[in-house]
Amino acid sequence: MAELCQRDAKLRLLVTRIGPPPHWYRPPGFRTLLYLILEQQVSLASARAAWNKLVTRLGREPSPEAFLTLSDQQLRDTGLSRQKIQYGRTLAKAVLNRVLKLDKLQSLDDASVRECLTKIKGIGGWTADIYMLEALRRPDIWPIGDLALVVSAQEVFGLDERPSAELLEELGDGWRPWRSVAARILWHNYLSKPKRRGGGKPK
Repeated sequence: MAELCQRDAKLRLLVTRIGPPPHWYRPPGFRTLLYLILEQQVSLASARAAWNKLVTRLGREPSPEAFLTLSDQQLRDTGLSRQKIQYGRTLAKAVLNRVLKLDKLQSLDDASVRECLTKIKGIGGWTADIYMLEALRRPDIWPIGDLALVVSAQEVFGLDERPSAELLEELGDGWRPWRSVAARILWHNYLSKPKRRGGGKPK
């Protein structure tokens, strides 16, 4: 963070004003990937509500085996859509069958991790990026598909409209090899607004 703030005046001013970002972290494994599937295209608060209902239904945080014991109706009752039920089942089976070897991902480079994850139906670029950034704690991940990142970049750089993926890539190039840190700073800015504080990132 110190290096980025030295190199980029806007990030430096932002950190000076709101402080350094929390070190958001999620434990690696099935649990986090399933949670990320729940977060896709919904608010953090909605995903958290569905997750809490799922945990209550199971009596503990879901494992692949436990998730597969629930019927479609039981999963719908927790707030999961038909599509997310399918994605969750596909993920659980991939982990159990060792099609996706989660314990091996840490030894792979970023591109290989992304390739392994996105082979699983329901895991796209955004999910892979957030998993690498927050669970594997890779230092140079730049999740340009993240809406909060897009909105925050628009605010911080005073843009008239939300930046395109191309513009975000260009901005991120100036922050290599610490783009994950830049993302955390921009998320911190997004969540620093009073109206957004209730949707803080999960653990």
